[in-house]
Amino acid sequence: VSTILSSIRHHQPTSNKVPGRAITSFSNSIMSVHQWISEYRVGVVESVQESGGKGTKALKICQVNIGDPDNLITVVTSASNVRATSRLAVAPVGSTVLAPSGEGLLIKKTSVGGVMSEGMFCDSKMLAWDGGSEGIAAQIDPSVAVGTAPPLKKPRPQYAEEATALPESEVQGMYEKKLTKEEKKKLAEEKKKARKAAKEAKKAAGSE
Repeated sequence: VSTILSSIRHHQPTSNKVPGRAITSFSNSIMSVHQWISEYRVGVVESVQESGGKGTKALKICQVNIGDPDNLITVVTSASNVRATSRLAVAPVGSTVLAPSGEGLLIKKTSVGGVMSEGMFCDSKMLAWDGGSEGIAAQIDPSVAVGTAPPLKKPRPQYAEEATALPESEVQGMYEKKLTKEEKKKLAEEKKKARKAAKEAKKAAGSE
């Protein structure tokens, strides 16, 4: 969480902390996040502009679609895994996120690195999801629609199960009994006789 929050938190006045939302236990933090998550939106990063250089913290200025492609919002982040087309959980202006201090932090439009940021990308801890690392933006599965609230639990990728059936001839061949040399020889002789008989019948029919 600290990596994502750090840039914005340093620019947020202490009055942005939400009164009465201090969290005293792990179970309470999950309950609080589950209340706040309905305010978040699944967003797609449409473009990314790198900012910062030597001596300054690298920031990414992102244009994000959170449900209205004609009105993208700007999110400034330092999360290393954010790139164009990333599908992420966004805490927009007016929503509340879980800060490292265990308190609720109200998101406001804030200048970060000289750019106005209108939200924050959430990591797994901020969503109360299992797994994931602090400061790494949580990736959202394509099955969750853009503009909707992120799921309460990390969704598993949905992959279509494709059953590849073998041709009937191949299936039969797998279970066919292997012929002995004598049986193969006998079968070849029978085929030879059958071809000879067919050839003679054809010849007889042509002479009539």
